[in-house]
Order: sequence, then structure tokens, then C-alpha cells
Amino acid sequence: MTVFSYQALYNFTESVFLAMGCSAADATTATKVLIAADLRGIDSHGVARLSGYVRLWEAGRINATPNIHVVHETPSTAVVDGGAGLGLVVAPYAMQIAIDKAKQVGTGWVSVKNSNHFGIAGYHAMMALEHDMIGMAMTNASALVAPTFSSEKMLGTNPIAVAIPAGNEPPFVADMATTTAANGKLEILQRKNADAPLGWVQDAKGNDVTDANILKKGGALLPLGSDREHGSHKGYALGSIVDIFSAVLSGGSYGPWAPPFPAYIPLPQNMPGEGLGHFFGAMRIDAFRPAQDFKSNMDHWIQRFRNATPINPAQKVLIPGDPEREAHTARMQTGIPIVEPVVLDLKEVGARFGIQL
Repeated sequence: MTVFSYQALYNFTESVFLAMGCSAADATTATKVLIAADLRGIDSHGVARLSGYVRLWEAGRINATPNIHVVHETPSTAVVDGGAGLGLVVAPYAMQIAIDKAKQVGTGWVSVKNSNHFGIAGYHAMMALEHDMIGMAMTNASALVAPTFSSEKMLGTNPIAVAIPAGNEPPFVADMATTTAANGKLEILQRKNADAPLGWVQDAKGNDVTDANILKKGGALLPLGSDREHGSHKGYALGSIVDIFSAVLSGGSYGPWAPPFPAYIPLPQNMPGEGLGHFFGAMRIDAFRPAQDFKSNMDHWIQRFRNATPINPAQKVLIPGDPEREAHTARMQTGIPIVEPVVLDLKEVGARFGIQL
């Protein structure tokens, strides 16, 4: 494990995006989004993904200078074509449109097609917070997940994020995959040569296994709930909703046709849409009630839940967003720890472009 300062990782990552041909503004945006994951302790979606974006760019599946534009809109909605750009750039563009529409008419809803992996969903949802708005973000992803009763991979990990402002308390930020575990967590176990907990994955025949490399052998991730008896049909439904909102609604490719993140995996045949899809929402609080009254009640809500009687006095009840907020504070002060396989990966990326890590 090597610890890097935020600035060191920022400078390196921005230099890589610039070397790919991104504009200065896009390189800055992409870097902020990507490293936000590392700062928040979501190591699976931070610089560990940088080489994956580079490989997609080298394969011609990411356009470093995309023409991101609105293809259809109403006062409260829009569809954005991401121009095959970095999802790290396309997503903030689309979320800003949702925020701007909410400023005008109370709410804004934007679906996106022809995009790529957009980093952590929470970053985009949190953009709404400073405007006294509730933010939502979701995306479909590579088909790695078997629906309940299926041995075939049909859905992505399809995350949902909701960010809700409070007053004196920090915001409520839920950012979660609709699977029992995100694929990135499986990749972390692979780098550590460790097994996955039972209930994360199944083999090609649908049997529960703990092999963290099972996806490479025809296996699949499991929906939130793991199996029918523990509610996997609910995780399957949530993942399906994300897929439909993100891709069917926008004209992106959905279900098993979603473009895979690894560049070495060929694109599915007969894709029904363009690229990955995202969905964003922004709701102005004062479109419902005075913002200060709402935030006061949110403070009260958060305080009451924090003070719920814990099962174990040593483990207090948390509010969604607490672990990430604490990680952000700590890592800005002491640095961001990166496991050695990722450090080596970053050095290889740097060597391609003549950039020193």
C-alpha cells in the first residue's frame, strides 16, 4: 500500500486525460469526478479505473473531444447525446441541465445516451446540494448481473444515488449498487487474492460460490438480496428500473447489450441503442415547501436516527453518507492509500504518456 496526496493523484490524473486529448476543462472535470471516489473511500471507482478509460480510448470507444448536446427537451426534461465521451464529463454536463431546469420550473429530469462509465453516482447527485435541491443519479452498466432464477448475465450493477440537503447536519447521501456488492469490490478482492463472501456471486450454472474471479469463468454477480429467500427479486427490480430509466428512456443500449467496460471484451452484436445511458434528477425543495423548514426537519430526522439505540454500544447508527464523509476528511489530511497492483497499473499508464507518478 502506498499513500499519495490528493494533489499528487490529481496532477497525475489530469495529465493523463490531457494526454488523451481532452480539453483543459474536460480534463479538470474528469479528474475531479474520478478522484472524488478515492477521497470518499470508494477505491473501486477512483484512479483504479483510470487505465480502463485509457484502454477504451485506445480502442476508439471513448471520444476525448465529444460533441455533447441536447437532442430533445421540454421545460422540465431533456435527452442528452454524450457523443461517446467520458462519462466523467458527460454526466456533470447533464446533471447541470437538470439543475438549471429545476431552477426554472421546480424539477429537472435528464436522460443520457451514447456515454461511458461515469464514476461514482454520488458525485453527480451531490451537485444539487448547493442549490437547495435534492439530486438523483443513476446509470446502467456492463451486463455482469444474473436476474433472480437466471444463469445468464442481463443487467449491470446499476447504481442509484440520492443526495438530500440538511441544515446544520451534513447531507444525507445514499450511493449504492443494486447488487449485493459492486463489481469494483470484487476487483479489489481479486487484487488481494481473497475470496468473496458467500452471496456475492454465482458460477455459470447458478451455484453460490466464493471465487472472486468467477466472472472470468462465466459466472455472475447477484442482485441485492443474493437469493429469492433474501429478497433478490427486489434487487433485480431496482436494477431493472435503473436500466429502463437510464437507457430505454434515452435511447442507450440496455440489458445484455450495454457496452462492457473492459476494452478487450467485444461490443455486443445488434445493439439496440447508443452507448451507456444515465438518468439524473434535480428537485428544488422550495417547489414543495420552504427550504429552511425542510432542512430543519432533515436535521431533526438525522439527529433522531443517529440516536437510535444501537445493538452494540461500540457501533452507533450511521446516516447514509457518513462513512464517505469521514473518509473524505481523513484522506484530505493524511493522503489516499493505493494498493500496489493499482500503483503498478498507474505507473504503466504514466509510462505510455511519459508522465511521472
